[in-house]
Amino acid sequence: MNLSENTAAKVAEYLLQINAIKLKPNEPFTWASGWKSPIYCDNRVSLSHPEARNFIKKALGQIIKEQFSDVEAIIGVATAGIAPGALAADELNLPFGYVRSEAKKHGMGKQIEGDIAPNTKVVVIEDLVSTGKSSLQVVETLKTYGCQVLGMASIFTYSFDEAQNAFDNADCKYVSLSNYQTLIQIAIDKGIVLPEQLALLNDWRKSPSTWNQ
Repeated sequence: MNLSENTAAKVAEYLLQINAIKLKPNEPFTWASGWKSPIYCDNRVSLSHPEARNFIKKALGQIIKEQFSDVEAIIGVATAGIAPGALAADELNLPFGYVRSEAKKHGMGKQIEGDIAPNTKVVVIEDLVSTGKSSLQVVETLKTYGCQVLGMASIFTYSFDEAQNAFDNADCKYVSLSNYQTLIQIAIDKGIVLPEQLALLNDWRKSPSTWNQ
């Protein structure tokens, strides 16, 4: 499978088909941050759909081989990045671990779970990237532990400029199977949203924090 616009379109098509992504430009969702949004994404839904799940598994394996050929282990971001990370690790026959948002307050007090040694070359897996803030906190945790973070891959990204700037500033390579622009085009082609709603949807991506105020 070549990672291409076709792959991005197919992933977007699956996410829309299984209702992992919902679009409501005229009845926006409210995120935990308080932002109003025309889109809601829950990629965990893909785990319940074998055809979509297997396509994503193979696509993640391919993008990691192409972009991070020296990888020695895969790390998922708790919690939503654990399953796709484990799938990618299985596809590549590599060790897997995951990073908690904070260290456990009992037992061994671990934040990094799994048998991952310092200096291991790792790729981090997220299901979804919005601003990139929480993702890059995991990258920093791994670097502090001593891992060599080659970069991050996700299933989907909203393509915010803020996120790309954050990854650039952190000197962390980032790739995604699919993205907001591809998704919107697929949604228009399939009649899920109307062409006249395109400007509204593009305005949100440009300034999500002030959209619909």
